Amino acid sequence: MKLYPRRLDIAGVHTLHDFNQRVKEGKAAQLINVAEALQERGIVLIADNIARRKARLALIAGPSSSGKTTFSKRLAIQLLCRGLRPHTLSTDDYFVNRVDTPRDETGEYDFECIGAVDTALLCRQLKTLLEGKQVELPRYDFPTGERKYEGKQLQLKPKDIIIIEGNHALNPLLTQSLPDREKFKVFVSPLSQLPLSDTERVKPEDVRLLRRILRDSQFRGFTAQQTIRRNPSVLSGERRWILPFKQQAHATFNSSLLYELSVLRDKALPLLGDVPEDTPEHPKAQRLTEILQAQTPLPADQVPPTSLLREFWGGSSFKY
Repeated sequence: MKLYPRRLDIAGVHTLHDFNQRVKEGKAAQLINVAEALQERGIVLIADNIARRKARLALIAGPSSSGKTTFSKRLAIQLLCRGLRPHTLSTDDYFVNRVDTPRDETGEYDFECIGAVDTALLCRQLKTLLEGKQVELPRYDFPTGERKYEGKQLQLKPKDIIIIEGNHALNPLLTQSLPDREKFKVFVSPLSQLPLSDTERVKPEDVRLLRRILRDSQFRGFTAQQTIRRNPSVLSGERRWILPFKQQAHATFNSSLLYELSVLRDKALPLLGDVPEDTPEHPKAQRLTEILQAQTPLPADQVPPTSLLREFWGGSSFKY
């Protein structure tokens, strides 16, 4: 958060009016390039700290739709540039079989809680890997709700490092049997956006909800209404299982991009417009609509293929 004013100074904008004016002056490409470069600089600094610490585990956590996956992939590239060989593991692959997943107070499967992850298996495999031994990695098959083993083996060499990405990556239960000196913890989240006015601010959870609406529509077949309806449950799970461990992080990465709401605008407005007025989800859809309508639109094709934003609507040069 402390770095954000510095980003604004470098970009030469401090208010939404400044930003909209720069776009109208034809400076959109420059704003995008500067925002992406500043974000990459943050990843470079984190990679430097990991290499300096000689950590063998990079733990990447954050709330839903923070951009953890793309951050992890870009971090892996920077670690490669430092002579390290990263291997990325997702905590999702360590989900317990669906029949063993805990249920919430409504009787629905609670995928947000730490009990949905087989922490004992993950801990055991990480310990084995750090001892230089080989393990067979699992893959969680979401359609069947079962963990599978397909012969994917991993054994670490001296320059190898493991990146663990997932909502619970900073939870001590995941790595409790491993020495702290081996770990470098990163908390990823969009922390700030340009204010709408002197008194109105865009909340980070609204930015993440907009990202999730696009992702769910593009890749999961959910309507904006369905995504908004589930949002209180998502936020409740984050408050319980993710945010309490934020302070344990060695570094915090602000995944906000100065220009992102201008790009999300034309993609999200039609989806929000489909939320019926006579539903409980409509007030939130209307609030998000007002936030987006205040932005000068930018075409999505100007967003680089390596951008963190590509995680939410496609066109990324990374494989997910």
